[in-house]
Amino acid sequence: MMVARWQIEARFGHKQTVIDSLKKWHEEIGSQVGWTQDKVRFLSGSVGALESSVVTEVLINDLAELSESWQQLGDIEAHQQWSKDLEPYVVSGTPNWQIFHIV
Repeated sequence: MMVARWQIEARFGHKQTVIDSLKKWHEEIGSQVGWTQDKVRFLSGSVGALESSVVTEVLINDLAELSESWQQLGDIEAHQQWSKDLEPYVVSGTPNWQIFHIV
């Protein structure tokens, strides 16, 4: 098992907007690629982390599953529009994927 972690930095004053948008995305779009509620959690920066950090963690079996999910997302028009709608609330250049093995 693995955890795919997507981290972005919200612009000052927009962290809650980013969190709300991610949760809505999960319900409407992420669930279409198998990212069900039991496989996803959302985190935000607190102590020892940037307060602007918003993190989504997805439990996956392997990299092939992640690759397939990304491919499916690329074909969903609502995902493409969501990305454009979110852009004004995110610091450019900060979206980052990290993949971890569960030990």
